[in-house]
Amino acid sequence: MRDVTSTPTPQVQAPATNPRLDAKNKATAKNFEAVFLGQMATMMMSTVDQGEDFNGGNAEEMFRGILGEKLGNAIADRGGIGLAPVVLDQIIKLQQGTK
Repeated sequence: MRDVTSTPTPQVQAPATNPRLDAKNKATAKNFEAVFLGQMATMMMSTVDQGEDFNGGNAEEMFRGILGEKLGNAIADRGGIGLAPVVLDQIIKLQQGTK
């Protein structure tokens, strides 16, 4: 009879998680896109000639950056411009050590 206790049991490794499904990676890519879009919106708003009738004065200048940030977040929440998936691919490549 064979002694079962001395037989080495094979090590079962946990299945590798898919980095594409990692919530932290996805959130980082989406946040990057939101910041990019916010900066783009802020730059676009700064080039608009407001004239004298629709000028909000100093208050408008103070809150223009916040408006740009909120616009960037809103656009990214609705799917963005396709930048987040590209950034996610680069994050995964960096984590895996490939170029």
